[in-house]
Amino acid sequence: MKEIPLDQPIAQGRTAAVYDWDEGHILKLFHNWFPLRDVEYELKITRAVHASGVKSPAVGELIQVRGRNGLVYERVPGESMLAMFRRKPWLVVRYARIFAELHAQMHEKAFEADVPTLHGKLQYRIEHLDVPASLKTSLLDALHSLPEADRVCHGDFHPDNLLISGSDANIIDWIDASRGNPLADVARTSVILRGVAASSQIPNPILKLFVKSFHSVYLSRYFRLRPGGQAEYRRWLPIVAAARLDEGIKELEGWLLEQAKRGE
Repeated sequence: MKEIPLDQPIAQGRTAAVYDWDEGHILKLFHNWFPLRDVEYELKITRAVHASGVKSPAVGELIQVRGRNGLVYERVPGESMLAMFRRKPWLVVRYARIFAELHAQMHEKAFEADVPTLHGKLQYRIEHLDVPASLKTSLLDALHSLPEADRVCHGDFHPDNLLISGSDANIIDWIDASRGNPLADVARTSVILRGVAASSQIPNPILKLFVKSFHSVYLSRYFRLRPGGQAEYRRWLPIVAAARLDEGIKELEGWLLEQAKRGE
């Protein structure tokens, strides 16, 4: 087995660290507490995404390095859109349009493999929320009234999960992907972006305005490319906001609950 210096990651995350592997690949090495079944699931879902035709890094084999589970990924060039936005926030309109175009392109693709449904994932999260029973019932009724679909849905589509290199782009981090309704995926991205603007993650009021502008331009461009879904998108917002409560983001809990109650 190839030796790698574990004290020299090129990136560090909550569940894993990323290391140089060879010229064409990187190694995502998971922490010991991260379950093997979840690593195997990431392998399965990432292969399904790549097979769908969405531009994303190919994944190779599951290996072990010093007792830790890892996945070997294709190395793709680029800088995250979030890093680009932080350096040049005045290009917010350009970045938001690119972001919307990539999301719309993703939603043209369908999953052929056996992939969990977005409806099922949302139902599970809402059922396990610690909220009043009346709110939970209202949210589940609303969820069941909305149409399912077979489109590729990322589940965590935000600027830090886009790697941009010139005119090329790759979408990364597919652990939350599912087969479902594109408008639910748009609502999820909307809740993420609006939550950032509403939280203390960005204390600078000017940057908050840039994030709000990014969100507005993103929605406008997306619905120009895929018209006709604005009303249904708004019906998804309380549902995906409620499901995000299950993620335990303390500083957003009050705001997310407020969004979820708007569907009552």
